[in-house]
Amino acid sequence: MGCNFCRNFEHHNILGLYIIVVLVAAMVECSSLNYTKYNKQVSSLRFNRIIKHLDKINKRPVLTIESPDGDIIDCVHKRKQLAFDHPLLKKHKIQKAPKEMPRGIINNVKKDNNNNNNNEDENGSSNEIGTVPIRRSRVDDLFRAKSLYHYGKKQPRTPFSRRIHSDAPDVISGNGHEHAIAYTRSSEEIYGTKASINVWDPSIQAMNEFSLSQIWILSGSFDGPDLNSIEAGWQVSPELYGDNRPRLFTYWTSDSYQQTGCYNLLCSGFIQTNSKIAIGAAISPVSSFAGSQYDITILIWKDPKAGNWWMSFGDNTLVGYWPAELFTHLADHATMVEWGGEVVNMRTNGQHTETQMGSGHFAREGFGKSSYFRNLQIVDTDNSLMNVQGISTLAENTNCYDIKSSYSNEWGTYFYYGGPGNNPQCP
Repeated sequence: MGCNFCRNFEHHNILGLYIIVVLVAAMVECSSLNYTKYNKQVSSLRFNRIIKHLDKINKRPVLTIESPDGDIIDCVHKRKQLAFDHPLLKKHKIQKAPKEMPRGIINNVKKDNNNNNNNEDENGSSNEIGTVPIRRSRVDDLFRAKSLYHYGKKQPRTPFSRRIHSDAPDVISGNGHEHAIAYTRSSEEIYGTKASINVWDPSIQAMNEFSLSQIWILSGSFDGPDLNSIEAGWQVSPELYGDNRPRLFTYWTSDSYQQTGCYNLLCSGFIQTNSKIAIGAAISPVSSFAGSQYDITILIWKDPKAGNWWMSFGDNTLVGYWPAELFTHLADHATMVEWGGEVVNMRTNGQHTETQMGSGHFAREGFGKSSYFRNLQIVDTDNSLMNVQGISTLAENTNCYDIKSSYSNEWGTYFYYGGPGNNPQCP
């Protein structure tokens, strides 16, 4: 089970990416999930709480697949996925496909690579043989988490953001998160964004640090508890995934990361419709310094008729959607889009982290050496995909990570970003 969105380039020819699900190491019949080998390593109380949480989020599969990189992928009936545990989605009917694509998209949208396993039809009758691939959470994953509550969640935005400029976006300064981002704030309502994101495998110094490159779609108060955010991109997070591979991820929140939302499918919310792509799966191959470059293309937009926020990956392949019911402000529209990188800096031994952002090289080094976002676009009030004409940039500490934007006919609005973290100018 897999998807292949390949675009090759040497120098300025585009290379593609492959989400690791297609190469199957083993298939097994559905059976009870077995956690007994861990029960002597922790207290019975903690172990029982872990098992209870795993039983809640790991839905019983029809089939289980072990990928070459060690992930366990459960094939779960679409109507049985965790999303429908959400109290606001109990009566939600799976949307077969968006009612309307953004204008400007080439009309080759792929609902699924297996047309026999489509979602519900227009009246809501489900196809029972249809399944979606879900990366299984395991005991080790919860061992690494700060707590069961924090598993799969970003750090709450407390204290609330400090603005570097009056029109700057919502970023966390001074609590370990550092950014190099571009953003657009428009007087017009925003209904989505599209970008191609260069993929690398940055080194991570500490288990509880991460490095990510992503899109943020935002609305609500940037200095209060009601910020709505929809996010997608790639990340390296040893704490979340147990390795240093770059992985496709999603995120959402409707209350400034306080109580709602999570990564991927680790809580109820995001509804997956694609039977081939496993969110949270490793991405391969990755870019190499002064060598081949790889990127992924992500489009997120609000279906103007049904109101749900859809995500497509690569060659316009639909992945799934965030139902409008999850949100307050984003139930209507977005007010800002951000693109760029973020790292967590735990200042181990009192020094700035060596965790890299992007390629681990500064923006000035350019193509093949520095990481990039290219062809930035937004979806406007007319549901048209428009090239972004102007962006602002922000980096809290340019001696550690920086960003530089530009424009070309081929790449439209684009930027290079990233950095090595700790260095003589970033102690």
